Amino acid sequence: MYQPQVDTKGESMETDLLKAFIEVIDAGSLSRAAEKLYISSTALMKQMNVLEAQVGVQLLIRTHHGIRATDAGIFFYHDARFLLQSVEKAVIRARQAAHTHPYLIRVGTSLLNPCNVLLDVWTTISSAYPQFKMQMVPFDDDSQSWPAVYRTIGKGFDVMVGAYERGNESDSFQALQLGEYHFCVTVSRAHPLARKNRLAVTDFYGGRFVLIKPGTSPLIDQIRGYLETEHPAIHIKDTPQQYTIDVFNRCEQTGAVLLTLDGWKDVHPSLVTIPVDWEYTIPYGILYSGKPSNCVQLFVRALREQYVHTTPQTIGELQYN
Repeated sequence: MYQPQVDTKGESMETDLLKAFIEVIDAGSLSRAAEKLYISSTALMKQMNVLEAQVGVQLLIRTHHGIRATDAGIFFYHDARFLLQSVEKAVIRARQAAHTHPYLIRVGTSLLNPCNVLLDVWTTISSAYPQFKMQMVPFDDDSQSWPAVYRTIGKGFDVMVGAYERGNESDSFQALQLGEYHFCVTVSRAHPLARKNRLAVTDFYGGRFVLIKPGTSPLIDQIRGYLETEHPAIHIKDTPQQYTIDVFNRCEQTGAVLLTLDGWKDVHPSLVTIPVDWEYTIPYGILYSGKPSNCVQLFVRALREQYVHTTPQTIGELQYN
């Protein structure tokens, strides 16, 4: 609920106090006013004492027959009514303007970076921010390298949802974290491991385990080092490309085990994504330009204030540039 404040003598006066004061004068009785406001008479009396203290003059005269305004209170009553009406009109005009001249947020979406997560989040808070409208902008994961895709943020589109790695070597974009993806594996539905609900690393012994080439991702390089050091019986194969639909197709055709993310479980209908007994994760969130427009800044601020504060998330930057 919108609750503007009026400054008086360096203090903040909430409109709730003004509304309560008007109700008291209209009712001519603290008890009747308290009943309409669904609070106790004692609580309402305390509010009136606070109001008089903030204004600095006596506004009410209390008698055995009820309550009435002082001369100062009468002036204050009329001005307070006018002020509240002005506030209500201002809110209505602002909301009308938001619908007439909305902020357009261009959301990049692709096979490996779908925007469903953002849409689900925004649905829960969008009613509080009618000034924002979204436009979906499809882009092709296969046509550009990861760094190139991330450098288009703020150009071809304003924001996207994606996995990223923390780092401080780039100011090309920023990330508002919404959660974490778990590193999993994906296999063909015909693969013997496809029947399992969860896998141990030893399940990969003797088989082909596909990773993207070294130097592409520090996190994946960390997994590579762990497998090579602790589980040399696993035959690691490098794919020369980043994650593309062709990589998933080859996994399905060759029967290899491919390192992937649980957030990509719906990428290929002929593959099954299975969790692994390890703790490797990667953050994902809203990615936006390192130098965002005012519109995007307001959008991200709305997400941060209304959604992200409900869970202990962090802000990070991808280290590609």
